[in-house]
Amino acid sequence: MWKNFKLNKFLLLIPLTSLMFCFNSPKNDDEKMQTIMVSVKNTLSYLHYSPKPINDAYSKDVYKHYFEMVDPGKRYFIQSDMDEFGKHETKLDDYINQGDLTFYKLTIDRLYQRVDEIDKITQDIFSKPINLEEDETLILEPKMKKVPANKQEQYNEWKKFIKYNILQEIESMNSKEEAQKEKKDSVQKYNLKDTIKYQPLAPDQKLKKATDEVKDLVKETFTRFKKRKKMDWFTVYMNAYTEVFDPHTNYYSPKDKEDFDTNFTGKVIGIGAIIQEKKGNLYLGALTIGAPAWKSKQLSEGDKILKVKSKPKEDAVNVVGMLSDEAVRLIRGEKGTPVTLTVQKKDGTIKDVTMIREEVAIEDTFARSIIVNSPNGKKYGFINLPSFNADFENPNGRNASDDIKNEIIKLKAQGIEGIVLDLRNNGGGSLTEVGDIMGLFMQAGPYVQVKDGNGKIQTLKNKNETPIWTGPLVIMQNELSASASEILAGVMQDYGRAMIIGSPQSFGKGTVQTFVDLNRFLNTEDDFGSLKLTIQKFYRITGESTQRKGIVSDIQMKDFFTYAEIGERYDDYALAWDKIPSTSFQKLNYFNIQALEKASNERMAKNAKYQLLLESAQWREKLDKEETITLNINKFNDVMKQRKAQIEKFKSLTKFENGLQFTMYQNEIEREKKDEAFKKKSEIWIKNLKKDLYLQEAMNIIADMSVKS
Repeated sequence: MWKNFKLNKFLLLIPLTSLMFCFNSPKNDDEKMQTIMVSVKNTLSYLHYSPKPINDAYSKDVYKHYFEMVDPGKRYFIQSDMDEFGKHETKLDDYINQGDLTFYKLTIDRLYQRVDEIDKITQDIFSKPINLEEDETLILEPKMKKVPANKQEQYNEWKKFIKYNILQEIESMNSKEEAQKEKKDSVQKYNLKDTIKYQPLAPDQKLKKATDEVKDLVKETFTRFKKRKKMDWFTVYMNAYTEVFDPHTNYYSPKDKEDFDTNFTGKVIGIGAIIQEKKGNLYLGALTIGAPAWKSKQLSEGDKILKVKSKPKEDAVNVVGMLSDEAVRLIRGEKGTPVTLTVQKKDGTIKDVTMIREEVAIEDTFARSIIVNSPNGKKYGFINLPSFNADFENPNGRNASDDIKNEIIKLKAQGIEGIVLDLRNNGGGSLTEVGDIMGLFMQAGPYVQVKDGNGKIQTLKNKNETPIWTGPLVIMQNELSASASEILAGVMQDYGRAMIIGSPQSFGKGTVQTFVDLNRFLNTEDDFGSLKLTIQKFYRITGESTQRKGIVSDIQMKDFFTYAEIGERYDDYALAWDKIPSTSFQKLNYFNIQALEKASNERMAKNAKYQLLLESAQWREKLDKEETITLNINKFNDVMKQRKAQIEKFKSLTKFENGLQFTMYQNEIEREKKDEAFKKKSEIWIKNLKKDLYLQEAMNIIADMSVKS
């Protein structure tokens, strides 16, 4: 969660000269990085919620975290590298204080050197026959792996890694062949028209095809790596420093900040097309219906992009071989300005297509609702909220609370008798949106307490006195529900306004971030990026922090994430849980939690599909924690056979239907006739809703609820 926080008053308390580093514009990348280093250090030390001492202990943590990010699989550096790097382990605190690039340059230069060498190593491996009969084992768990002792050991490890990928590719072919055979057998069994192609490959053909696929994949990986600018790695280096303060304090380069803003507001200024990379070339992906690329009637999915002319008076830039994110930044620009793409059509013709950039909404970030026709004959409303989006820059921009309000109004017009608000997988967003959404369901009252680094506590209140939905309300959450999702679920639980159902506990992110532009402290017009900085912790109105512990569901239902290590409590650098005094609030007691919980638990205990799902989740998590895998093809095939037998046991889960019927709004039905992309997304959405076992139980729970007057 983050908020549109103004630092001006706060900064009056700080001698700004202590935050200054450079009064002149840097002349090169080195000076720019040095400036960023010291500015980040000063900002962390003065403005972070819980600043750490910049000392040798901090340096060791940064060192450890840095290599976890740069070489997590321990494939690139060898022991002599680590011995050399280790001499700097307690000096990283000095380097950030002084803006010293010694360690950064040493490690990144060595990384590029090793990548060049490993590129040649893999070419040598692929030039020789791949023997899958050898009795070898690959270590999968990074914590068990050791850095290769020398180049020969590194060669052997890469050879194992390549073998593993080839074995996986062969297994993928086997699975596809089996699926095709099943289809063909079914068609023949029922004397249907046989159009199924089933041409199984011989083992040697599969080996060759799989080897070629993996060879191309490895080659493309190294090609992309070498295109990556060293300045991009500097962001990784700086985040090793920031994330040791806490996992949500991060350095954002200017382009990273642009991507964040795009995701947060749910809009982008561009042409409305996905850009895809394939073997060194860029292609147009899906086109957004109604956006400039689609309206041009000259572009199609699959067109190869050759050049981009970002501004009328500038030359077109050749984008062949460019990374997709770089090309995207050339295509994006100011609203109402022209951009020209030179594309090669599938028939080989070359065409220049000029479009006017527009604001393109990313609809997947916005709330959406649908009417649920329950087996009991009643109608309920289902609202999915992917994020607490807000557009602080545009007063007419979209935000989550207005979207939810509009969805409730539409649902009420359909005569629904209860609402299920789905916050599963919602990672949060704007804190202020929580209060506004709360105000749609109940009258005014406090919704969160916020404490800053000085211990000052502020209580935020929803001031709305006219809720638009006072009927039954269920909120769904899971382990990926975080931040703003947890504040909303927590406050609705504390008041007794909604039943919280889902995972035993949510993610546990109880901190507030704001963006601080580093230019604020520098006398320059250059863009040095921003620091997303933890400045506050938030607490429930009961005084309990959501940090690490999250929100405990009223009715707990385990899922695939429950058995995985997901959540703030698993992060070494996460801030601690604590408690402050409760604020005054009036509990509503809308329903009998114990009775609803008892009825649900009884249903789920008898629900064979739910019990099977839990067994599947535990089995999958056990697989994820396997530390080694055989590279002998015969033994590998035996392992795969065992897994397939287990998967067969869980196959019925893929065919599960919850028996719920869904009705779209009339205007959406009309839109589907004109908007193919919207129609496809709607079909997929409804298909997934019909397979949602947890939604089925949510509807059972809301049917059990009765509002007390």
